Amino acid sequence: MLQLPLWSYWTLLQFISTWSFIVLLLEKRFSSFSQNTRWLSLATLSGILLALGFPTSPLTPIMFVGFVPILMIERELSQLKEGPSKAILFRYSYHAFVVWNIFTTFWVGNTAYIGGVVAILTNSLFMTVPIVLFHQTSKVLRRSFAPAAFIAYWLAWEYLHLNWEISWPWLTLGNSFAQYPSWVQWYEYTGAFGGSFWILLVNVLVLKWLIAEKGGAFYLDKTAILKIAGIILLPILGSLGMYHTYEEQGSLSEVVVIQPNFEPHYEKFDIPQKDQLEQFLSLSREALTPDTDYLVFPETSLGLFYNKNIGKERYTRTLKRLVAEYPKLNLVTGLVTRKIFDKGESHTPATRTYIDHARKDTIYWELYNAAVQISAETDSIPIYFKSKQVPGAEMMPYPQLFFFLKPLADKLGGSLSGHGKQKERTAFKSSAGGVGPMICYESVYGEYATGYVRHGANALFIITNDGWWDDTPGHLQHLKFASLRAIETRRAIARSANTGVSCFINQRGDILQATKYGEAAAISREIRMNNTYTFYVKWGDVIGRVAVFLTLLLLLNSFVKSRIKE
Repeated sequence: MLQLPLWSYWTLLQFISTWSFIVLLLEKRFSSFSQNTRWLSLATLSGILLALGFPTSPLTPIMFVGFVPILMIERELSQLKEGPSKAILFRYSYHAFVVWNIFTTFWVGNTAYIGGVVAILTNSLFMTVPIVLFHQTSKVLRRSFAPAAFIAYWLAWEYLHLNWEISWPWLTLGNSFAQYPSWVQWYEYTGAFGGSFWILLVNVLVLKWLIAEKGGAFYLDKTAILKIAGIILLPILGSLGMYHTYEEQGSLSEVVVIQPNFEPHYEKFDIPQKDQLEQFLSLSREALTPDTDYLVFPETSLGLFYNKNIGKERYTRTLKRLVAEYPKLNLVTGLVTRKIFDKGESHTPATRTYIDHARKDTIYWELYNAAVQISAETDSIPIYFKSKQVPGAEMMPYPQLFFFLKPLADKLGGSLSGHGKQKERTAFKSSAGGVGPMICYESVYGEYATGYVRHGANALFIITNDGWWDDTPGHLQHLKFASLRAIETRRAIARSANTGVSCFINQRGDILQATKYGEAAAISREIRMNNTYTFYVKWGDVIGRVAVFLTLLLLLNSFVKSRIKE
């Protein structure tokens, strides 16, 4: 089984060659203007620049000019007196965003090919909304206000994309600084939205200060260049000062992280649970000491278990015996669990049905991607249900509206009902402190992560399974995003990946003791259990909410002015 090939970078080659063929085939349909070839080149350049500036590329500063080519197209279209400029801008911007999405998230196709195509095309479509809105409303706004409108629209869109059911915020602009966490220590105040605002601001200033109104030609203005350089460098210098003077806070706890390395496509779900459990036990005993406070296993380490039987059936009983051998030990592990609803018990939108023909009865049940804590201190086993779920694989967005997508959900191994979840975050408590059990996709959401802290988490444990994407930038992007969560909350992180990279991340966002992809490992380290709150933990995505408010005002203003003009 281990010799079976995965697609790796072949999906990138296939996606980009297919899209290039489509664009060349439809080139004449983009517009009938003589600038068509130039605009198509600019749109392509914008997509490439944004991809080059995103992790795992080291060229992060390119993000500061990534939008400039597409904004140049918008400016030139706004100067035309004839033609459907809105439709034309949509075509070019959609092309730019498809290129960006393909180069940065092609690896989604390694999990489910059709799912990867849908994610790329749909996310690119959503990205066109703020730029088309900006183009439309700039016709009735004073041109000096237009850049502010673009920034507000894009930030509002990012905020919406974090908080609705069709959520795929991987390419949130502020995530690009995960490549250099020492540059954005001020995320403890702003979160990733501070980085998004920074990138957008510099892009519009480059367009305004360095590109002539006529012909789109660059010209050198030393004063403007110095201003832009200052806007880029001052936040970095301030952050570096914070980085080098920050002292980690909290008491020390010894943590052991396990990476079992079961390949998910061909191996993990075919090897007997008994054999997998032996791997976990063997790796754990290599690293555990009498002083170990926490042992961390990855997402979906074992299962399928009934919720009420956890700690009673043989596999979790074995884990309890392991924990009992060490006086201070708490095991945090991912499990696949389910619940059977009792008669008369209220159901949730994730409730599934099973017809028991023998009993002539309908069984109502729910499936969970869960985390539990098994402790030497108590017999009770708290359970947390993953609640930020992957669209398509773990939940179907708005199933009443998208009922026709049931075949796609089935293909992705999901269902229209999806997985069960919970409203509030949970912190697992022990004498060593509280830990937030973040399951995989949840670690992409900044404000969401603060919920664990507000419920008593002194550290964050990320349990994940990144091997679905093969050895591509996907698992490394996911790893680096965790550094931003550490800065935003000033919480140390222990990260356990079934396959991918397991590591520790300190409160400054430094990745420590990273394991290699495709290797089984056990790593151990003392981490700090912080109990203070950052500004971001208290207030969350203030910038995003302000952007939504400004967007509503701008849209209302544009609507009223357009009616008056008519």
